[in-house]
Amino acid sequence: MSKPAKWSDQAKKLFPHQVGFTAPPMDFDAAPTDFLRMCPPSVGVHGRLMHAPGYAHRLSDRAGLFHLLEETVHCLSNSGADVVGQVGTNWVHAAGTDASDIRRFTAEMSEKYETPFHMAGLTLVEACEAHGYERVALNAVYFWPDWRDGVVRFLRSAGIDVVWAQNFVDQGWYATQDEVNDRTWIFPGDLALRSCEYTVNQAPDVDAVLVNGMSNYRGDDGLPRRFVSLAAGIETELGVPIISSDISLYWRIFRSLGVEPQGRQGSLLASVQQAGTGAEIAG
Repeated sequence: MSKPAKWSDQAKKLFPHQVGFTAPPMDFDAAPTDFLRMCPPSVGVHGRLMHAPGYAHRLSDRAGLFHLLEETVHCLSNSGADVVGQVGTNWVHAAGTDASDIRRFTAEMSEKYETPFHMAGLTLVEACEAHGYERVALNAVYFWPDWRDGVVRFLRSAGIDVVWAQNFVDQGWYATQDEVNDRTWIFPGDLALRSCEYTVNQAPDVDAVLVNGMSNYRGDDGLPRRFVSLAAGIETELGVPIISSDISLYWRIFRSLGVEPQGRQGSLLASVQQAGTGAEIAG
């Protein structure tokens, strides 16, 4: 399944660097917009939804849809993407898979379609490995209990010591999971900082705070923002690296592209900026 030869000719591409994102079914996803905001003009971004009638965000839904992940990588590769990123932390553990299983799957897809393929959940592991973060706490934000526990199991399968993990209900911000679900992944603007502060207070001796999922926090202007837009400020407040799966996915994509993000970012994205314009956190 060779990638069309024409895409090796820069003159035939719309952008010198082309990125494709998968998105979970039934969600208008912010990843293409968030990523493009940090990119130089040489980068173009494309998003592709997976069509899955009856999808209900259950782990079993994801476990049965890996063929759609492959279809998406194939389509984006054929369209000239230089790298493909998969949005959604839970896919890596939904079928009971561990880190070695997903390393093998992403390597197979990358080789088969001649395009690097990165899954968000695995990039959390890769970021920890690249920066020596061995002991972590997991701010599981809106994740259902089985989602939260699956992420912990997946991280531990890679040898990462998850010493603490709680979601918004565990932390006391909401009374029930149904109440969390009704928010459609959008939460009050200050909850990103407050939940990370709570996490650090409960687990003070960690190398980093990990955040799963793609939660959004509504700012004073009414627009929801993800951790990628908030991490630098939170790290300044708390003095600990904040590694969310949106940030780690973008970090991995930038590394594959050989392109630097622009502007002031959190410590992980600053690590691929030669000028070091992001917030540098020791760890």
